[in-house]
Amino acid sequence: MKKLIKNFLKDRFLILKIKDRFAPSVQIEQRKLYLKYKELLNKNELPSITDTGFRVFSQFEEDGILLFIFSILGMENKTFLEIGSDDGVNSNSANLYFNFGWHGLFIDGNLKSIKRGQKFFKKYPHPWFYPPKFKCAKVTRENVNALIESSGLKGDIGLLSIDIDGNDYWVWDAIDVVSPKVVIIETHREFGLRNIVVPYDANYVYPGKHPVYNGASPVAMTKLAHKKGYRLVASNALGFNFIFVKNGLADDILPEVTVESVLNHPSVEEGYASFEPIKDWDYVEG
Repeated sequence: MKKLIKNFLKDRFLILKIKDRFAPSVQIEQRKLYLKYKELLNKNELPSITDTGFRVFSQFEEDGILLFIFSILGMENKTFLEIGSDDGVNSNSANLYFNFGWHGLFIDGNLKSIKRGQKFFKKYPHPWFYPPKFKCAKVTRENVNALIESSGLKGDIGLLSIDIDGNDYWVWDAIDVVSPKVVIIETHREFGLRNIVVPYDANYVYPGKHPVYNGASPVAMTKLAHKKGYRLVASNALGFNFIFVKNGLADDILPEVTVESVLNHPSVEEGYASFEPIKDWDYVEG
């Protein structure tokens, strides 16, 4: 098992060329790894979640972490929702779509990105030939549920990913039309361990008054997760994409971790300096 994982994860941060992402070996090795995790689950010999990351389509190593999590939770519900998806290619959902037969919805406010994504997924359809849906819209807490439901999603889904460089906290807080097993959402590690959120602004457009003045701190986002019934189980290595799992699902196998435990990359402390110019601006408590 160690050799299998080592060989597959040795280039965990390598961005594959487009044609290489669709090589049969990529899908075969991932499916072998998925089944191996299930075998190790039965033996109580699972590796640490921090050792499972790799990237095929995701920006960082989220693809591998998600594969690990869903090998434990199961993939009975293969539905994703990605808000702030850009073109959906370098996303948290594309690997699940292409290599595990998931389907879902990409939402982004950039029409060029949406058209680029539609073209890409049409050019590279997965073997199940059921393309994802794309919706171009500026997402706010006022319209998010209507946007989701009007696109055909409602109730239980497998994955929710939010990365809109702004009102991420407020949008997740407002979502109630779907209930995901797993949530990935961006936090502002630059805020450190403060429990703060930038006030809601429906008209916000990145970078706003300052590129760091948006979103929520890791602590505030985790408090919101608790309110919505989720626990922190991991983040990407850089410590800004937090991954939450719904309480009641494999609690003992995917235990809650502390915010401090995932903010250990050397760049985290370096990032605190960017908070200094905005430390006295307006915030609300998470």
